[in-house]
Amino acid sequence: MKVVVGQGSCGIASGAAKTSAAFERLIAERGAGVPVEKTGCIGNCYLEPIVDIRSDDGTLITRYVNVQPDMAAEIVERHIIGGSVVEEYAITAPDEGFLGSQERIVLRNAGIIDPESIDAYLAAGGYKAAEKALGAMTPEDVIAEVKLSGLRGRGGAGFPTWFKWNAARENVSDEKYMVCNADEGDPGAFMDRSVLEGDPHSVLEGMAIGGFVVGARTGVIYVRAEYPLAIHRLSLAIEQARARGYLGENLFGSGFGFDIHIKAGAGAFVCGEETALIASLEGERGMPRLKPPFPAQKGYWKQPTNINNVETFANIPWIISNGGAAFAAIGTEKSCGTKVFALAGKIRKGGLVEIPMGIPLREIIYGVGGGIKNGKAFKAVQMGGPSGGCIPAELIDTPVDYESITKTGAIVGSGGMIVMDETTCMVDMARYFLDFTRNESCGKCNYCRVGTKRMLEILERITAGEGREGDIELLEELAVKIKDGSMCGLGQTAPNPVLTTLRYFRHEFEDHILRKKCTAHSCKALVVYSVTDDCKACGLCRRNCPADAITGAPRVKHEIDREKCVKCGMCETVCKFGAIARD
Repeated sequence: MKVVVGQGSCGIASGAAKTSAAFERLIAERGAGVPVEKTGCIGNCYLEPIVDIRSDDGTLITRYVNVQPDMAAEIVERHIIGGSVVEEYAITAPDEGFLGSQERIVLRNAGIIDPESIDAYLAAGGYKAAEKALGAMTPEDVIAEVKLSGLRGRGGAGFPTWFKWNAARENVSDEKYMVCNADEGDPGAFMDRSVLEGDPHSVLEGMAIGGFVVGARTGVIYVRAEYPLAIHRLSLAIEQARARGYLGENLFGSGFGFDIHIKAGAGAFVCGEETALIASLEGERGMPRLKPPFPAQKGYWKQPTNINNVETFANIPWIISNGGAAFAAIGTEKSCGTKVFALAGKIRKGGLVEIPMGIPLREIIYGVGGGIKNGKAFKAVQMGGPSGGCIPAELIDTPVDYESITKTGAIVGSGGMIVMDETTCMVDMARYFLDFTRNESCGKCNYCRVGTKRMLEILERITAGEGREGDIELLEELAVKIKDGSMCGLGQTAPNPVLTTLRYFRHEFEDHILRKKCTAHSCKALVVYSVTDDCKACGLCRRNCPADAITGAPRVKHEIDREKCVKCGMCETVCKFGAIARD
């Protein structure tokens, strides 16, 4: 028997490190001799901290959820010592609704193995794919297998992986580079972080195979400095792989040498674009460059360079081990395999999921994610982050594949999926994402630098109740010019959240501008507070109002002076009877 505590960033943020320390201390005090191990995030972030009781071979016996340090003593006494499951803390089986539709390839080891142990990775079949590729296959064989798999880049563009690899291979040079883009910057996205924290060796193995194919002897992982745990575990994995001979010279006796180092980025969203990333790697300001030449021709230090993201590389060992046809058999004809998504927002079961491409949004949101929090109505889902768009409730049966999602005006992107309910103002949501891209613009293109600022100013006016007739048409005009006039993907896609909200929720813009009303009761400037007949005249709202805008005598329904009201919402917050309404 062993105790395994989920210690990805989500688990640690929920107290998993303290929970693990409590188990170690209590087990030592009782002399139980049961090891306490760590693992990464299994995906059920809403249940963290998660503590698994497993057999020595790793088979799950019992899963305890939301385990805080003060619960450890009871689990140790009753289960580890006494042999009885503590039913009130356990789930009888892994969440079948959450896991049932999933097919885990990228996340095959996440939440199962110790990410800081190369032996755990080897026991799960690690580095067998690299040994096969370098020992029994030619680079052309590997490219053919990746082509057969239909794997498309999982960083957002969905470009065929085999084509990029082949392009870099065909460009002859004494020095080539294999780069992993781990600069995950979309709000609400945490796919790459979780993979790096939970299974870093799978990325290293995928990069080594890719390096062998294109003829690169050097690999670079460009990872956000805001991911300290991912960087720590990556660094440890690289050291372990070098020590065991899985990185370095003459890998598997093939005569091929490949090594990897890490570059911590400063967190610029634009560095997710290939040429801006390369500029940052070279010590320059992260700004895009004109293409052609493409990175496969002249990339890092003007040498042929291949760039894929974390999820793409993590797929490679599975494809080589199981065959490209097995991967292609999952998903759809043009969108093969699985895709990892980060479920966030107004969803009951937030976390990390990996689903076969092609299943409908409804199955993800209601089947995997458990539906909307607090019984609210589903309104929309933002896909593709600031580069994507909002998909409305009426399109909830849209299949999740590259072609179908693109038709809605959104994109699959890197895998962020932010769910919104009826209380979300779509105008304010568009403002939020445009504010993000405006801040992240490198400033190189006039249309992106100035145009996004002008669009943001209009949206800020609208949400402040100062919208004017013609604002919608002006937004549309600016959006087209920014898309056409920007050099890189950031500017070309920055207007997408605005355009999709205008496409599906134009009436909300019109309500804000013409009727000075936010139907979601979300925009502070357009909210009017009133006291309902449920008022018990307790005086709590009156005593807490900072503007003295509430009047009323004992046992008499209170009233809000709308001239004095500063719309802070304190009355709604403190009222115990739900007697404050937003109009």
